[in-house]
Parts: sequence; structure tokens; C-alpha cells
Amino acid sequence: MNKVLLTGAAGFIGFKTAQLLLEKGYDVVGVDNMNDYYDVRVKEYRLNLLNKYPNFKFYKTDIENLEALEIIFKDHSFDGVINLAARAGVRYSLVDPFVYVTTNTLGTTNLLELMQRNNVTKFVLASTSSLYAGQKMPFTENLPVNTPISPYAASKKGAEAMAYTYHHLYGIDVTVLRYFTVYGPAGRPDMSVFRFIKWIEEGTPIIIFGDGTQERDFTFVDDIAEGTIKALETKTGYEIINLGGNKPYKLNYMIELIEKHTGKKAKKVYKEFHKADMKATWANIEKAKKILNWQPKISLDEGIKRTVQWHKENAEWLRQVEV
Repeated sequence: MNKVLLTGAAGFIGFKTAQLLLEKGYDVVGVDNMNDYYDVRVKEYRLNLLNKYPNFKFYKTDIENLEALEIIFKDHSFDGVINLAARAGVRYSLVDPFVYVTTNTLGTTNLLELMQRNNVTKFVLASTSSLYAGQKMPFTENLPVNTPISPYAASKKGAEAMAYTYHHLYGIDVTVLRYFTVYGPAGRPDMSVFRFIKWIEEGTPIIIFGDGTQERDFTFVDDIAEGTIKALETKTGYEIINLGGNKPYKLNYMIELIEKHTGKKAKKVYKEFHKADMKATWANIEKAKKILNWQPKISLDEGIKRTVQWHKENAEWLRQVEV
């Protein structure tokens, strides 16, 4: 496998996955619409790093735009597609559910349709742990995730179902990856790790929804990118695979680690728990170990340390970033 189409290339996970692919010698064609869901400066920072690689080509376009994608598929012969382009964020999906459906479900359908027309046989789809809301932990991939509690989760379920349809009809090899709370350097400014580090460094009070005892299975972005590439390189038929840390931590503990690595105490403001949020996530990763030979390597302590370091090194321009 030599040439890969990677959507969401300027996104958090997309950027790190593209970087690892490029370093492994792949030709990567990146697509991203550079939308302003969060501060575009963070996306531009990531994209500037990718543009330094001679084996990277970038198109600013949207996976909702079938005609634009058709031209890209015509101009390149892809060995595989990794779809990391998505509208993310549980809470905002309650504000504008439509864009979640058009990007996450329709956009995925556009890619699958062009894959079958152009005989591209390997598809990796980014999905989410949000689908497991209300299920028994640790979450296993065979749970019947038919009760999504946000439009975001529902739109990802739609993408998974469509990917199965194209596998069934056209034999496309599909690996669906359900990611668990991904964090790390150059992360998304709307997520708690980025916000808390920025706020604690600046001396701004951090806002916690709930009492901080909610638990997340935090996963470092390098581990996620490595698992995503292993999924690209592994023939699975149609499989759904969790990529997570396999160990949930309380939000309060994550805040303690940020305090430890910044050397500063957090000022905390508590607000009501959001009804679209999950109380806890915990990935069973036996399938990832068995099928992909993957397990996370970076502990939460080490991951937070690296993320704080990145914030310190980029403090000047990060001061301007809105969270």
C-alpha cells in the first residue's frame, strides 16, 4: 500500500496520523475543509507542519462535496482511504444537528461510493466511544449501540452502518475504529485537556461540568495514530475495534496531573453536568490486541507531561487561541 487519501488531515488525529504515515514513506493526499468549529490557527499550525513533507499533497475541500472528491479520485490512484473528517463535539451537535449528519453520515457515503466506483478496497473509519452511552463497562464492540444520546453519536452510528452496507455490497474491507477521549500536543481547543492546561497556565478559573468524578478512558494521540495505521495495514473484512487506554481516570485526577506538570494550582468553577455527556468510558481493547497487535504505550502521566510541554513551547501564539 503506497498512496492513501486521509480526510480531516488538519484535524487533531488526522494530523498525527498523516505525520506518521509520511514518516513511514506513504504518499498522503490530505483533505480538510478548514472549518472554524474551533480556532483555525490550530489547524493551520498542524497543516504547516505537514506541508514540509514532499510526499504530502493537500486539497482544501469538504467531504460533503461529491464533485470535488470525484476530481481527487480521478487524479490519484488510492490504495486506501482513512476517513478522519468529522464534525466532532457532543454538545455542539445539539445546537446544529444537521451539519453532523451531512458531514459524518453523508460525507462518509460520498467516500464509500467513490471507492467502489474507483476500485479502492480498504477503508478505515473513525468512530466514537460516545456510542456506548448507557452500556455496561468495560465497553466491548459487540454491544448493541442502538441508543445514542447525542446527534453526534447518532451520525457516527449512521456512518458505521453505511460502511457495513458497502462492505456487504462491494467487498470493501472496512475497519471501524471507536476512539476513546483522545488528547495530546496540538489537540482540539474545545476539549478539556487543552482548555484546562491553557486556563491553569494563564491563571484563569477552569470550568468543570459536574463534580469532576466522571471518568474517561484517556488515550494519547500518538497511540491512536499508530492504531489507525495498523488498521489501514490489516485486512479485517468488516470489524469494529476500540482504541482506548483500557483504564478510566477521574477528571479530577487528570487536573491534578496538569497541576503537577505546570507547577500551578487550578482555580475551579463547577457547573451542572451536561445531559449529553457520558458519566464514564472504559474501552475493552482485547480485539485491538488480537487483530491489530495494538495496545497503548503512553501513560496518562507521560501524555499530560508531553502535552503541557507543547503548550509551554507554543505559549506565545496559544495565548490568542479561543477555547
